[in-house]
Order: sequence, then structure tokens, then C-alpha cells
Amino acid sequence: MKKQQPQISEDKILEASWELLGEDGIEKFSMRRLADRLGIQAPSLYWYFKSKQNLYRRLAGQVSKKILEEFRSEGDWKEQLSEFAVTVRRVLCRYPCSTQLMMLTLPLDPDIIRFTNRMLLCVESTPLAQEQKIQAVTTLLNYIFFFVLDDYQHQRSVAASLKDQGAPPEGEMERLLDAMSETDAGLFRRMFKSGLFELMGTDGAFEFGLNLILLGIEQVIKAEEEK
Repeated sequence: MKKQQPQISEDKILEASWELLGEDGIEKFSMRRLADRLGIQAPSLYWYFKSKQNLYRRLAGQVSKKILEEFRSEGDWKEQLSEFAVTVRRVLCRYPCSTQLMMLTLPLDPDIIRFTNRMLLCVESTPLAQEQKIQAVTTLLNYIFFFVLDDYQHQRSVAASLKDQGAPPEGEMERLLDAMSETDAGLFRRMFKSGLFELMGTDGAFEFGLNLILLGIEQVIKAEEEK
């Protein structure tokens, strides 16, 4: 009896793609591995997606659509941008490698265009020039991407290190810092022993950086209004 081919669809391909990205990261992702996951031959995927980049764009479009669904646009420009930033971070953290996908993808998907357009609308009511509006939202978006990506990479690096080398000996970092001079490591040592580096990647750290950017945009707006 001829072996029956698995039934696949665009939705099944996308679902399997997220699973694969979550397990091995974007570095090891390939159409061949995706096909193996689905139990099909790799050429079959190209009936649905012309290339891996085309698939990436569709995945990034899914993320963009989810952000727009969860975003609540209320308040003035500052409140809207803040809510948008929080929503973007929340959704990106939910989908594995979504930050890399958004950064690697050209805005050729309708949902990515809608996402960018909605973010620009947050500052449309301000007196900023058009190029300033683009620069403002781009700066904010780059901050969100870097924050999420940095936390993601840190977690993966820690997990890989623990897998390969095991947990470091108790107090190793403290002994290393204590062996260094005040000039080379004094401030770092005090911050480390105070637990300040544990704040990295937290909600509080994200909100602090977000407020810095919003305050900067506010100062530029005030300067424009005073002209």
C-alpha cells in the first residue's frame, strides 16, 4: 500500500515553524528541518512559501498582527507610545525569535505595514517634522528590539553554559572581583554585590529606558513648539 502523505497547510507550516524556532533558535532553522518536522519533502514547502525569507516575512506578519490586536490606543501621544512599546515587548517575548524575524524582514507584508503605520500614528498629532516622527518611532522600536533580544540571548547563553560546563563554583564571581583593583573593577564590584545587575531584563529596567526615550521626544517637541 502506498504511504499516504501528511496533510499540510499554511497554518500547520507556521505552527511547526514556531515550534522549531522555540527549540533550536533561528540560527539552526532551515526549510529542510522544517520539512522533517512536518514529515514531508522540502520541495513541498515551496508550494506555500517561495523561500525561507518569504516564510520569515509571514511569521513577522503574524507577530505584527497580534501586536495590533492587543494594543489599546488611548490617551495622548506619550501614553499611546508607552502602551505600544509595552505591547510590542509583551508579544515579542511570547513568540520565539520574533525579534530577529522583525529585524530581518522587509515591510512587504500588509500586517507589518499596518504595524508601522499604527506606531507612526501615535506621534502624528505632535508638532514634530515628518522625518523627526520617523526617527522618534525608529529609536523607540530599536530600543524595544534590543532589550528583548539582549534578554533572550542572555538566557540562551546561560542555559548553554550550564549545559556544557555546569553551574560555576559558589562565589567565583566575587573572588574574581575581589582580586581586581579598585581602578579596574571598583564600581562594577559594588554594583554587583548590591544585586543591581539582577535588574537587567526586568520590567523596571524596561520602563526606565522607555521613560528616558519618551522624555527625550518630549524635549524635542517642546523645542519645536518654542520656534
